[in-house]
Amino acid sequence: MTMKKIVGIRFKPAGKVYDFEAGAFVLNLGDYVIVETSQGLGFGVVAKAPVSVERAAIDKPLKKVFRLATEKDIRQKNANADTEKSAYRFCLGCIKKLGLKMNLFSVESTFDGSKLTFFFTADGRVDFRQLVKMLVRELNVRVEMRQVGIRNQAKLCGGLARCGQQICCSTFMEKFVPVSIRMAKEQSLSLNPTKISGQCGRLMCCLTFEYDTYRELRGKLPKIGRTVETPKGRGRVVRHNALRGTVAVRLRDGEEIEVKTEDIAKPQNRKKNA
Repeated sequence: MTMKKIVGIRFKPAGKVYDFEAGAFVLNLGDYVIVETSQGLGFGVVAKAPVSVERAAIDKPLKKVFRLATEKDIRQKNANADTEKSAYRFCLGCIKKLGLKMNLFSVESTFDGSKLTFFFTADGRVDFRQLVKMLVRELNVRVEMRQVGIRNQAKLCGGLARCGQQICCSTFMEKFVPVSIRMAKEQSLSLNPTKISGQCGRLMCCLTFEYDTYRELRGKLPKIGRTVETPKGRGRVVRHNALRGTVAVRLRDGEEIEVKTEDIAKPQNRKKNA
């Protein structure tokens, strides 16, 4: 049985962890490494310790750890960060000079410094051809302008969510999934936009995490508005508590009681008895 050592590498402080083949390297959490990427060599940090995995269990080819990072590599990484900051400032000035309606929020350099990618958001298409000419002339590197959505901006920039944790999209979510207001309704959450929206201004991605569970639990409860029989008499269901498996029932005299599902029964259908 052929085994491979797989290690998790992170390229940004709060970025996604990618799997790489560790080869014969002895790696520990926090080690800096140089890895093979689609953009050439990249600088990353070990975020998940190496584990042995059967070759047959790996569903796609993995790129390899090229070598352990040296002091020279770390200096190069720091130099790239300085270049990104100066390129960001220069690009902002060019955008203002050209009067372009775009929001630049990040600049990333390849490890060898041969290419800079400028990330921005905009309401529509932007003609940035003149901007690219100005950047290439000043920076003397390959330039890529990449327009992304507001959610992608949050993913790239990271930050803290209202729960106090790092926002999900910049830590472990590999792709965005559709989120709807119905998911908040199903979980009996406040429909106030300020309470169910993330940093990006869109509905929070975490609304999808427990949606299926709530649907399953609520499917076992009588629907809101249905008349049921309780130990205290007949009433109408006005509210669900899916996690506790109870419903709030308003009795005919106006009193509200909380009843477990096993303690209620649907009234007999009068049409069938007629």
